[in-house]
Amino acid sequence: MWMLSAVGLLGSGALLVGGVGGLGAAGDAGVPEADLAYHGAASMAAGRVDVRLTPRNHGPDPVDDATVRLRWSAALDDTQVLPAGCARSGERVVVCRTGALPADGPGEEIRMTVRLREVASEVTLGLDTVWGGGSVDRNHANDRQQVLVLDTGDAYAF
Repeated sequence: MWMLSAVGLLGSGALLVGGVGGLGAAGDAGVPEADLAYHGAASMAAGRVDVRLTPRNHGPDPVDDATVRLRWSAALDDTQVLPAGCARSGERVVVCRTGALPADGPGEEIRMTVRLREVASEVTLGLDTVWGGGSVDRNHANDRQQVLVLDTGDAYAF
């Protein structure tokens, strides 16, 4: 088990300075364009939320790396074991590197189990892109997801 700090994940600081969206029509000449999306499923039982998601780039350009943010509507337990490339960035937030995303292709699946601070009957999980690897993404309809997860053990797709 190794834990990655938010500072270690940030490395060059790209996560802090990168933003969602582009430079605008006049300022993005020569900037790569990508269309990031996240698909997967989440399930919850007894305060443990299992999440698996696959980042995808619909192109037209490849992305060397990007950062996805996962936000829960309930506070997470203070102690979490997160996968490599993921780090806590708040009481209810985890950020993860996607790794390389080819043009018009999927990335590596990200899997994690988080524990909520208190057992809840439901939780909302929101996902969005924090940093798109320097690419412009003009379609945010598919990289901003929200899913309601009930404490049933059933998988809820997004």
